[in-house]
Amino acid sequence: MILTVTPNPALDLTWHVDRLVVGATHRADAGAVRAGGKGLNVARVAHAQGAEVVAITTVGGRTGIEFAAELTASGVPHALIEVAGATRQSVAIVDEALGDTTVINERGMNPSDEEWAAVLAEVVDRLPTARVLVVSGSLPPGAPGSLLPLLIGVGRDAGVPVIVDTSGPALLRAADAGATVLKPNAAELADATGIPDPVEGARSLLDRGAELVLLSLGADGMLAVTASDTLHARLDAPLSGNPTGAGDAGVAACAVLYAEGERDPERILRRATAWSAAAVLMPLAGEISDTWTDLDAALTVGPYAPKDPE
Repeated sequence: MILTVTPNPALDLTWHVDRLVVGATHRADAGAVRAGGKGLNVARVAHAQGAEVVAITTVGGRTGIEFAAELTASGVPHALIEVAGATRQSVAIVDEALGDTTVINERGMNPSDEEWAAVLAEVVDRLPTARVLVVSGSLPPGAPGSLLPLLIGVGRDAGVPVIVDTSGPALLRAADAGATVLKPNAAELADATGIPDPVEGARSLLDRGAELVLLSLGADGMLAVTASDTLHARLDAPLSGNPTGAGDAGVAACAVLYAEGERDPERILRRATAWSAAAVLMPLAGEISDTWTDLDAALTVGPYAPKDPE
């Protein structure tokens, strides 16, 4: 079973417009509303691909009511911890003409220490049946610095691999705590480590304690960096679509393979890149196209050769 934790969930709102013009008024059909946050997107994708999952997150306020109702209707197994603060909202506006997506994320409200303790207790209770623990997404402002190391620590103590997708100082704390896999994108990695070179930045996370870094390069694919190798997977041409949730699909692929006992970095990289690409083809985060196997077959995978600076 894959256990996911979303520290900062959101009620995701998605609108499609013909063309996004700054300062203009736009008309759109009714938008899609769903329970979101990176860990929940991971759980949705894994669940849709037949994996056993349980998604743990917090819920509160009036937005939390709609959040809980949509998540229940989705059929994704979950455990919700009620908190006093309202569940935040995230708005995605898809520009149909350009194929670009503009996202506005509320920062979220920090649960109390007692509420965080309830989240941790729920994780501990479910770890005996888990094969992978995923902690994915941002932390709300003011979240205790010990939260992520505690979650990683209980996973490691239970002998469960821990996959973490986060950013900023939390990314470094996750590496220091011994997360098994880290999945930043290139901008997040450079921001957290202060190292502009992506491979050197990834290796700095390995030096801190991680075993594998899956590094998203956007349209240029993904890297898998281990202590002994750096592999690059990419398509010959970038895909047009909605990239929101592409990284989450990659995390889901990694989690599914880890739950099956797979540890080969090349196989994990290939699946993660294919699922990420397949997510771009879908209108909403938390879904991947059924064509992912064709995308997998079209991937070029080999040693990483950085582009020459222009």
